[in-house]
Amino acid sequence: MEKLLITGGNKLTGEVTISGAKNAVVAIIPAALLVEGVCRIENVPDIKDVTVIIDMLAQLGARVEYINKNTIEIDCSKVDRYTAPYEMVKKMRASYYLLGALLGRFNKAEVAFPGGCDFGVRPIDQHIKGFEALGVKVEMDHGIIHASTGKLTAAQIYMDVVSVGATINVMLAAVKAEGVTIIENAAKEPHIVDVANFLNAMGANVKGAGTDVIKIKGVKKLTGGTYSVIPDQIEAGTFMIAAAASGGDVLIKNVIPKHLESITAKLIEMNVSVEEYDDAVRVWRTGKLTKANVKTLPYPGFPTDLQPPIVVLLSIAEGTSIVTEGVWDSRFQYVDELKRMGANIKVEGRIAIIEGIQRLSGCPVKATDLRAGAAMVIAGLVADGTTEICDLKHIDRGYENFEAKLVKLGANIKRVKV
Repeated sequence: MEKLLITGGNKLTGEVTISGAKNAVVAIIPAALLVEGVCRIENVPDIKDVTVIIDMLAQLGARVEYINKNTIEIDCSKVDRYTAPYEMVKKMRASYYLLGALLGRFNKAEVAFPGGCDFGVRPIDQHIKGFEALGVKVEMDHGIIHASTGKLTAAQIYMDVVSVGATINVMLAAVKAEGVTIIENAAKEPHIVDVANFLNAMGANVKGAGTDVIKIKGVKKLTGGTYSVIPDQIEAGTFMIAAAASGGDVLIKNVIPKHLESITAKLIEMNVSVEEYDDAVRVWRTGKLTKANVKTLPYPGFPTDLQPPIVVLLSIAEGTSIVTEGVWDSRFQYVDELKRMGANIKVEGRIAIIEGIQRLSGCPVKATDLRAGAAMVIAGLVADGTTEICDLKHIDRGYENFEAKLVKLGANIKRVKV
């Protein structure tokens, strides 16, 4: 087992470069199943979720080759299986993208119910509704989703709730369906635009990604090419919040500032300075943090994945702040860990009421999920004394070289084997 040991009190200063977007790449790699030629994907983050999804493709018969640490080539010409390996599927939520990709390739797919972080019930009913509209018969049997059709045919699909996963999955299945598929009330996140751009670079015809209506004109085949993944909006936001929490001054490079507008606005409201450049943002703080109210919403609202880090920041801000979780049912599971460090937080359903305190205190805590793990690291950076964090597997799923990047900024953090 490994732990992170963090001695708090150091201000983060310097420059950090953001990696490729986890939420985009875990959909783009399965989308390679739709491509007949070789596709080269650049700016791939070196994280555990990528390793798992690549292994899944390899077990289906794909050839995946690393050109360098952050560039891969995928050749799916020899893929002849449409059943995803159960042991790997249960490791991550994004494995459900194999459903749409395999349907698009074979008109058949067998995939177990996905795993990933546990925030309560995360239904896939909108995915199934979308597939059925395209002419797919979907059955569940002992935790396995069986989907099949004689022929995928275009349809008009209205999403009852805004769902990133369902929007991407239907897009993957519809790329080669006959006719024009229209997805209404589609999610608008940056990684949906990125997946659409990848598909178009390979020969698809997808229009409207980034708006709430996406139109997909079916094509006969996707032929391959090169594509570079967008920077990770959530990693960038995590470092922005870490810089603000520590009272430091950090230039965060390789970002798309427009994707960060909701985070930037909230930090400015809390008395943090943010300066935008073409592909970078500088975050620094000299005065005291002030209270703010935050509600997480689908993009372009404040991202649910940055809710745990912003709660840490608000826990050391002056005054009473209220955070409302507008996406998941039970995303405050990590709050008990933060309270062990002295935070004054009361959770009522989807609402957290936070009374700011001057300092947190270091103690042993655990990463309850991916983004909560990042939040615990930020808490450790600003706490008195030493903080020990266990269950690092969650953090490694989504952040590339997290502690190394923080050390370069001046953090006192090291990974030790226990």
